[in-house]
Amino acid sequence: MLVLGIETSCDETALALLDSERGVLGQRLHSQVDMHVAYGGVVPELASRDHVRHVLPLLDQVLDEAGEKLTAIDAIAVTAGPGLAGALLVGVSIGHALGYALRRPVVDVHHLEGHLLSPLLARPAPEFPFIALLVSGGHTQLLHVAGYGDYRLLGETLDDAAGEAFDKTAQLLGLGYPGGPAVSRIAEFGIAGALKLPRPMISSGNLDFSFSGLKTAVLTAVRRLGGGNLCEQSRADIALEFVQAMADVLASKATRALEETGLKTLVVAGGVSANTQLRTRLCDEVAARGAKVFFPPIELCTDNAVMIALAGLASVRRHSGSLAPRSRQSLGFSVRPRWPLAQAVSSQN
Repeated sequence: MLVLGIETSCDETALALLDSERGVLGQRLHSQVDMHVAYGGVVPELASRDHVRHVLPLLDQVLDEAGEKLTAIDAIAVTAGPGLAGALLVGVSIGHALGYALRRPVVDVHHLEGHLLSPLLARPAPEFPFIALLVSGGHTQLLHVAGYGDYRLLGETLDDAAGEAFDKTAQLLGLGYPGGPAVSRIAEFGIAGALKLPRPMISSGNLDFSFSGLKTAVLTAVRRLGGGNLCEQSRADIALEFVQAMADVLASKATRALEETGLKTLVVAGGVSANTQLRTRLCDEVAARGAKVFFPPIELCTDNAVMIALAGLASVRRHSGSLAPRSRQSLGFSVRPRWPLAQAVSSQN
């Protein structure tokens, strides 16, 4: 089965062709980072317009790379939420229009399910069941994953997500946007123990997170060490301590989830999973407990269409007898900017 994946939830326009037997046949991604950097973050209207400009040319490029015709596609998977409403509308309208024109089934995919399943594209791949730690720009969650479509929330952030804390810290340190990679790079030059930041909720006794206090502590440290005149070494020291604090909290909660469930496999996904320091810490902590940790391939950590195609393929297989091609009698579609993963799963099963 050949599935076309379409991802336009935020600031990346991505398309991919995934074959159930041959794997990834083609993928293209256009990033809007250079356009948004001047504003210090994503401007929704600009993002939507840029998706419109690039989505169809990228489709042509993916088909050329795969050596396939549009009519060879068996199903279409498109991110329907969560995300920016206008950006989502671009991908969803294109996906459903193609489904109608080709008379192919269209699967609305939850963005986080795509991230959740992306480590299955690694080699070797993890086996069900496992604990999943989702750490992306807008979400930080721990889930028990028993199989495709069988996800149980164990804990989540009560305020800011890990990715948001990275971006805010980068802004406070004058590192620009996007924040995660910049903070990680400068942290390499920090002096361990030069200052101390809190580890919020690390001893809370549950699997929830909170990162707003960590952001406030970074702000306090910046002001104390020089404010707008912060030297490069102080920036590096704060960045290192911030990354270590983040890794301490995430590793502590993830390993606690393994211990409470008795599982021996941890899967880490989302944009923050590309962070070198976090990967090293999680690998050490999980190995010390006789368990294994899996990450997506680096190129699939951030938003991409391969993971959306994979989630779509899994959904098609679960509903092989009930998915109908788009037709004149079923032209409606919608997007879900705020879409809880549990709600998406319950509607699919």
